Amino acid sequence: MTSRFTRETEKTLRGAGWYPGRTVDTAVWRVPLEESGFVFPEAAERFLAEFGGLSVDHGGPGLTRAKEPFEFDPLLALGEDDRFGEWGASVGRVIAPLGELDRGRFFLGIDENSVIYLVADWLASFGAGDEGLEHLVLGVMPERVRAS
Repeated sequence: MTSRFTRETEKTLRGAGWYPGRTVDTAVWRVPLEESGFVFPEAAERFLAEFGGLSVDHGGPGLTRAKEPFEFDPLLALGEDDRFGEWGASVGRVIAPLGELDRGRFFLGIDENSVIYLVADWLASFGAGDEGLEHLVLGVMPERVRAS
């Protein structure tokens, strides 16, 4: 096991098909989404190159909220460019889609600083980078983000 993630997070991600050094072509998601109005910062490209296409179907108690299934397929947000654009403008960030949380109940997004968001009629942050991914996997309640 690597020390990048907790043992539980690494086990969950490996079970979904992730492995250290994994790289996938992001054009399959980026091109159709950019054509529909989304903007993809470099952080979104890096995240999707490593984790894009993974689906975690777990549940049960987490650290501060229930663990919920999630899928890193940004095409699930097609047609939601206005929602992502409005939230991004309200917090002064570009937020690109990552996929869905809880089988479509919420969207997942990422900004240019690698902050991972729950995107709905409200916005919440799981944190940045690996920490944000850990929080998503382990069932940590995201912090509500107030628009500026």
